[in-house]
Amino acid sequence: MYNFPIGVMLHSFRCETQDAIEKAAKIGAKGIQLLATYGKHSPEELVGEKRKELMDMMKSNGLCFSALCGDFGVGFFNPETNPEMIEKSKRVLDLAKELETNIVTTHIGVIPEDKNTERYKIMQEACFELSRYADSLDAHFAIETGPEIATTLKMFLDDLGSKGVAVNYDPANFVMVTGDDPVKGVYTLKDYIVHTHAKDGVRLKDSSPEEIYKYIDEEKHSGREYLELPLGQGKVDFDNYLKALEEVGYRGYLTIEREVGANPADDIKLAADFLRNKIATL
Repeated sequence: MYNFPIGVMLHSFRCETQDAIEKAAKIGAKGIQLLATYGKHSPEELVGEKRKELMDMMKSNGLCFSALCGDFGVGFFNPETNPEMIEKSKRVLDLAKELETNIVTTHIGVIPEDKNTERYKIMQEACFELSRYADSLDAHFAIETGPEIATTLKMFLDDLGSKGVAVNYDPANFVMVTGDDPVKGVYTLKDYIVHTHAKDGVRLKDSSPEEIYKYIDEEKHSGREYLELPLGQGKVDFDNYLKALEEVGYRGYLTIEREVGANPADDIKLAADFLRNKIATL
């Protein structure tokens, strides 16, 4: 039986927190992913009674946190900035635990295919420290898929010897960025998937002109390599993707992420309806 709860990234609504929470509840979402790297939801700003007020707001709407987003946008490949980024990431994980979730998603930078490079070693050292801290809290830093192919990410994770650093699986990133197969990637990364993003898109440079013009006009697509689209309108094979998640025993959230588009609330509702229809059909 397919039993994936639906979540929404709070900032995808592009409105105030309470309004976004109420909109998420209205479309039947069960979870929220909160961006917690800067602003009023960062560990430095969301303190004391503010944390309790946020949790009360969530619970009064029948919601919980599926994960926090702890992506600082710099990765973990610079030995000069890594110590600061590691400490900041730890504080986001502390906040996550207080908000009753044990998952923080992040980007760590592009992992080299060659594990003998200096960059690979630097990223391993940083993620080793993060993984042990997460292990101590029974939690996960979840690397978002996409910048590298699934087999490279699995090699990197296997070398850590810990589930403290795991995977936030975004099928659209594979489609749009690397061209890797998001269905096959589920089986490759099955031991590490703790959270997912429900997103869709197309890789324009691998598409025919006829396909491209279905999405955007000629002037707008010039120079672009990929395009995020509403769920069901891109190249993610959701039927087989959801079947793969079911087969590997995943039971976590399908968290809707909508980074573009003029009407995000409408797109999010369509995405939630799309997912529920797929789950019911399958």
